[in-house]
Amino acid sequence: METIVISIGGSVLLSSEANHSFFTNLVDLLTKLSKRYKLYVVVGGGKTAREYISIGRSLRLTEESLDTIGIAITRVNASLLSSLIKDANTDIPTTTDEAKEIDAPIVIMGGTTPGHSTDMVGAELAKKVHAHRFVIATNVDGVYNKDPNKFADAVHLPEISIDELLDTYGTTWTAAGSNVVIDGPALQIMKQTKIPTAVVNGKRLDQLERAITGQSFEGTEITI
Repeated sequence: METIVISIGGSVLLSSEANHSFFTNLVDLLTKLSKRYKLYVVVGGGKTAREYISIGRSLRLTEESLDTIGIAITRVNASLLSSLIKDANTDIPTTTDEAKEIDAPIVIMGGTTPGHSTDMVGAELAKKVHAHRFVIATNVDGVYNKDPNKFADAVHLPEISIDELLDTYGTTWTAAGSNVVIDGPALQIMKQTKIPTAVVNGKRLDQLERAITGQSFEGTEITI
């Protein structure tokens, strides 16, 4: 049985489109795929985390404190998703080592420690469980040359190399709540592990399924 790690952004789970129907369909999809794959799902904090972080930053909290707040939100989001899935863990692990040891068809977790995003958690987990694929589910249709939510002329990139991403984003973590395609620490692990990685719009469940199952999909393939 192949192992797949999926990093789902909080912006996917808690978007304006994420209604009752979306959650039901997502749960059905993950449950169906868990019959064929061992699934690990890492959930992000999204807009809710960024709002808390913004308030905390205005009150001059430290970056570590802001990150800790964001991590707490990711675990709440992970708990929401796990509560909806019969074959998932109920206790949310706080480290990738804990997640690795959970014997459930679907293992769900959030963030771990300050200094990186949940994409880095996903990359680290993919390395530890020897994943066959790593899928990053975001709120846009893959990687663009600039933020498509801000720029109408943003160009979609169906394929991009890990080195190009590293040249653009570097290897460091900038600040709590950073909203980048993939953060530097995650890119660094991805380059080391060479695990096939896809970036896809997680709100388009048909494309998410295609990326998870290794079929052609509408998104971005990251080449090593």
